[in-house]
Amino acid sequence: MVNWKSQEQIDMDSMIFLKVMHALLGLYVWEFLVSLDFDLAVLTGKTRFRWPLIFYFAGRYLLLFALIGIAIALDTPSDINCQALYAFNQLAGNAAVGLASINLSLRTVAIWSQNSWIVILLVLITIGHWSLILQGVLLTATWLPGVGCAITYSDTTILAATFIYSMCFDFVVMCLSAYKLAWTPTLSGTNGAPTRLVRMLFSDGLIYFFIAFVSNLIATTMMVLNLNAIMSVIFNVPAAIASTIVASRVVRRLTNFQPSGPEMISLPRNNSGTAFMNTNAGLSNGVAAPNTTGIHVEMDTFTHAADIDLQGYPGVRRTASSAASYIEDHKPVQVI
Repeated sequence: MVNWKSQEQIDMDSMIFLKVMHALLGLYVWEFLVSLDFDLAVLTGKTRFRWPLIFYFAGRYLLLFALIGIAIALDTPSDINCQALYAFNQLAGNAAVGLASINLSLRTVAIWSQNSWIVILLVLITIGHWSLILQGVLLTATWLPGVGCAITYSDTTILAATFIYSMCFDFVVMCLSAYKLAWTPTLSGTNGAPTRLVRMLFSDGLIYFFIAFVSNLIATTMMVLNLNAIMSVIFNVPAAIASTIVASRVVRRLTNFQPSGPEMISLPRNNSGTAFMNTNAGLSNGVAAPNTTGIHVEMDTFTHAADIDLQGYPGVRRTASSAASYIEDHKPVQVI
């Protein structure tokens, strides 16, 4: 049986930690570079800047700086203040996890059209999350000649609580989004065909939750096992990178969303009618029949009502309608 507390095993784990961190730095730098065009578009004004992007940029760059700090700690040939450096790395990495959750919660607030109860709930959960993130320095690191900065102690209790809280937070956000996008129209009896925007919001939320949940679960399991100071935190960085990459991609996909054109939505009604959903404006317009002399055409227009207010995202225009139900506006049209 492996003695995880032995110095020989800790030294071997330290070498594994070093190689894993360099591989993860390369992965994140690649992801950062291939998506840098979005950042440049916002900075140059090609993509309109809105305040939700503050959290996108903060999480994206904080994690980059944290990974650079870890690389410096592992590779520097001279004696440095390892404790201060790892304090920054830990706070920046944990903040990136918290900001990833905020990015998804903001999208949920938009889906619920800034419903006061939803806003209050998510704000309270966010405050609780950050109260754990800002608990302080939970690692102890020292300089070892020929090795660099080495972690000698980690408080796994608070770290595990932070990651468990993150998983619960993401689960609540996913459930709120799924309920509004999928189950609310069904319960109201107005479940038409979902638009591309609704499908994208729903699928992106599920993908983010699955990846973030699995990565956080692995990190939490290793912290609870507490094999040694290295193994307790070795999966924290992969979890932070996975959450940040997926959350950032979700934000970019929504910001860059471009409708492909009108989509037909079938609605069950006693008298027939056809509504076309304009995904660009979130509003469906009744389409009149071709001019035919002597024919009286009666059309129904429907508004798409879930009040998905995505005004904070530059690529999506604000919708004055709702995605949960359809409100009829019965308008007879006389064609002469």
